[in-house]
Amino acid sequence: MFRDRKDAGQKLAETLQTYKKEDPLVFAIPRGGVELGYEISKALDADFSLIICRKLPFPYNTESGFGAMAEDGSLYINELAAASVSHKEIEQIIAEQSLEIKRRIQILREGRPLPSIKGRTVILVDDGIAMGSTMHTAVELCRKKGAKKIIIAIPVAGRQAIQKFSKMADEVIVLESPVNFYAVAQVYENWYDVSDEEVLNFLKR
Repeated sequence: MFRDRKDAGQKLAETLQTYKKEDPLVFAIPRGGVELGYEISKALDADFSLIICRKLPFPYNTESGFGAMAEDGSLYINELAAASVSHKEIEQIIAEQSLEIKRRIQILREGRPLPSIKGRTVILVDDGIAMGSTMHTAVELCRKKGAKKIIIAIPVAGRQAIQKFSKMADEVIVLESPVNFYAVAQVYENWYDVSDEEVLNFLKR
């Protein structure tokens, strides 16, 4: 159990100390992963930025999704989950999320491009993995851009997600994997939705 995202970030940072000598690039998936990424980059004295990925939400249940897309256009669609969504709806949702990605690049990253990934050790951070769609596209983006090594660092994930990402990334660091895992929020005492303003505050620090 973690007190909050700061506590989770600090605990992850302890497990990542061996990567300090590799001059890693820490990427947080906003907005939930930003405070953790900030704590990790501070502890490792590492470069820190945001990698913008968005879930593709169901039209009738926006809390859940059938896939995700990253800012470079990398797309992941869970065919089984997407079976109930029409092609027209999928195209519309992709277009909507593409606009939101552009908005987040402008607002959260102030329009700056991604730092160069080629040949670097990249640490991808989020506050947890539920479905894993956004992390999937983040890994794909980093592979396409020539990352030397991809490390996924998260406080909590289910067993299936850990197995899947262990095949996709060079290392997966997970602090907790509850047997009855149903939501990322269950391992946090203090859980809330992070605002754009909070993200900008961490980046200004």
